[in-house]
Amino acid sequence: MRFLRRNSTTTADSPEIEAAEVAESVESHTRGYTPGKGRPTPKRKEAEGKRRGPVAPPPRTMREAMKRNRELRKSNPVDKEERRRLAKERQERMAAGDDRYLLPRDKGPVKAYVRDLVDSRRHFLGAFMPLAILVFVVLLVPYPVIQQYVTLLCMAALLVMAVEGYFNGRRITRLARAKFPKENINGRSLGWYAFVRASQIRKLRMPKPRVKVGDTVS
Repeated sequence: MRFLRRNSTTTADSPEIEAAEVAESVESHTRGYTPGKGRPTPKRKEAEGKRRGPVAPPPRTMREAMKRNRELRKSNPVDKEERRRLAKERQERMAAGDDRYLLPRDKGPVKAYVRDLVDSRRHFLGAFMPLAILVFVVLLVPYPVIQQYVTLLCMAALLVMAVEGYFNGRRITRLARAKFPKENINGRSLGWYAFVRASQIRKLRMPKPRVKVGDTVS
């Protein structure tokens, strides 16, 4: 019954053999196998988006745009000449009416059409700012009679401006709705936009007028 006996040579050598096999298994496991991460590898766009963070929405007002520019200067300082060049280019694009550089209140084909309608005519509203300067100067004059007459003149002028602005807003809203029937146009908002545009001095309007007085806008 020799086969029931344990081989002393095999028994003595088994720990060494087992250690060698384990070492070989670990080495092959390390060289030829890469363990999984348990999740899919993110795409390049997703990884860049996580590093950069969410994109900030465009500024809604001029004050917000100026504040954001100051923050960008502090976080990422650029050469002064480069900043001036970029600011000049942005100003030129805005003056030219490039929709990418305009404020949200001026964007869109409807607002561009309204600006053309306003710029193609002369408006009594254009005298609003000079009239305000005149009132300020008259208040410094120590003559009550002159102040009284100028005050009456200003009240009459403001009344005419209000009437002109009302009818002008209705006309422009009607034309805009006829040209853009699929757009949801708010009459009050568009009328006020036309009123503000008409009350500004022509040379100071932004974006700059792209039509001349008397041109036909279709």
